[in-house]
Amino acid sequence: MDRTLRIAIAQVAPVFLDRDRTIAKACDCVRDAALHGARLVCFGEAFVPAYPVWLSRTDGARFDDPGQKALHARYVDQGVDIDAGHLRQLQETCAASQCAVVIGVMERPQDRGGHSLFCSRVVIDERGTIASVHRKLMPTYEERLAWSPGDGNGLVTHPVGPFTLSALNCWENWMPLARAALYAQGTNLHVAIWPGSLANTQDITRFIAREGRTYVISASAILRNEDLPDDVPLRDRILEGDPLESFHNGGSCVANPDGTWLVEPVVGEERVIHATLELDRVYEERQNFDPSGHYARPDVLRLTVDRRRQSAIDVLDDEG
Repeated sequence: MDRTLRIAIAQVAPVFLDRDRTIAKACDCVRDAALHGARLVCFGEAFVPAYPVWLSRTDGARFDDPGQKALHARYVDQGVDIDAGHLRQLQETCAASQCAVVIGVMERPQDRGGHSLFCSRVVIDERGTIASVHRKLMPTYEERLAWSPGDGNGLVTHPVGPFTLSALNCWENWMPLARAALYAQGTNLHVAIWPGSLANTQDITRFIAREGRTYVISASAILRNEDLPDDVPLRDRILEGDPLESFHNGGSCVANPDGTWLVEPVVGEERVIHATLELDRVYEERQNFDPSGHYARPDVLRLTVDRRRQSAIDVLDDEG
């Protein structure tokens, strides 16, 4: 069995608030990465249809503001309804390329009524099957103005090549128990997806790798002023909210299981980043520490995880 895995990070900009064109761009990235041997391609948090950069720049907490309502309505409209087949083109691309994908989407699930957004990371396997959908456990700070809290249903791992894959959204990577839940399920390749900032990725990527004795991929997007279309509500106010020319500067990177860099953070470049992972490096680092194996004390410390999908309704029908 091949004990290596070629991976790619698509550090690219979404087509802002345009679901279908952003998915088409993701498909192009997967096809390109597969031509270079990649069997796993990772995208940033909320990549489809974009991260809500306006919240912190346009007084997003102002109640009943017409501009905020217009932006939110467009955001919801461009959300991803997985049951409606919005990811089907990407699934077909994965199958044709024999390439797995980790991608962040704004999910608009019908099992929660179809009008609210969840920050979800989706794993699509090399057969094009949606392996799992994890809804972010707790949106961070102003994100709560646009996103709903998720649940534990997606705290799972998946095989990808010779590795066992896990993935979390942005700051939930800082949650010790979320990481512990994935360590206990055998992860040795963790993907942390981010909206796109060196400030987010430069420390925690190496920390998780060192703690978990696992490869860690931090996948981020790029978003520049020029990526905002002219017809976006409150566009002028969004651009005035920060003098920088970039909202998200990337910072995608890969850490080895000993916490050293395999790929140092890439900043300010829109491109597909490649690397090769070696399973034996995981085994070497687990020799002296394995957080859920020989260095665990389940008789003293044990974690309980509720992976039931949360719902606002239980329907009891009379079958007679």
